[in-house]
Amino acid sequence: MTPGSYLPGHFLPVAIFLFVGIAVGVGMLVFSRLVSPRRPYREKLMTYESGITPFSDAHQKFSIRYYIIAMLFLIFDIEAVFLYPWAVAYDRIGLYGLVEMVIFIIILLVGYVYAWKKGALEWE
Repeated sequence: MTPGSYLPGHFLPVAIFLFVGIAVGVGMLVFSRLVSPRRPYREKLMTYESGITPFSDAHQKFSIRYYIIAMLFLIFDIEAVFLYPWAVAYDRIGLYGLVEMVIFIIILLVGYVYAWKKGALEWE
């Protein structure tokens, strides 16, 4: 091993790309800090949400139903994403893929009906 050859040549573009990415990010933050005007006043420093003046503490407890509905949405949303690759590869996987997708959708429907019957989708 010769001096200076401890970094394999095929990693050099990656290192350069990483360095340039970090330099651009830090450079933008520094440039923004140097150029941006700083004139803080009471209304500007106040917490902003939907144009409504805050009237209570922001740290309040949410109902567990909010989290359950959010998790159900994410689960079904992510599961629906699996339909796209299946649709693209349908001509190659044929009947076997169709049967697997029907079973997959039935499992999703069983979960949806279960959540519905348990009242997890009721907001009030």
